[in-house]
Amino acid sequence: MQKSIDQATQDKVLAVARAGMTSAEAIGYFRVSLGLYYLAGLMTNEELDFQQIDARYNRFIYHSLGGGHSIASVLQFMSGEKVLRVLQSERFLAAFALHCPEIPVDSIFFLISLNLGVAKSLSGLDAIGPVVDWIEQEKARTSQ
Repeated sequence: MQKSIDQATQDKVLAVARAGMTSAEAIGYFRVSLGLYYLAGLMTNEELDFQQIDARYNRFIYHSLGGGHSIASVLQFMSGEKVLRVLQSERFLAAFALHCPEIPVDSIFFLISLNLGVAKSLSGLDAIGPVVDWIEQEKARTSQ
């Protein structure tokens, strides 16, 4: 079975995006919710065909946002400071919890951490900065 994006998941991501109050906010919500599904799909023992998976995600991204966006740019956005605007938004968290219950809100920090780990292994650079600080705060919050 391929870990890919089906129509139901696409509908959920678009529903979260519609919770954004501006186009920039909606795009941020879209990127983060889609990226979380992508990262959650990596949590499997199955062998993954990344070329096929990425092609399906990229097709959905192109149809939703247009050219210039890809799953790689989504994951890059999720490792930068701007992602915190989304992750700290009560409106995003409520919409994500409502429309995407299969990914618990309390697991978001783990998936963001996974993304940073992949970025570190690709770049060889240590992950530091506000996103890492946010992950540590969320770990502390959810372990209490």
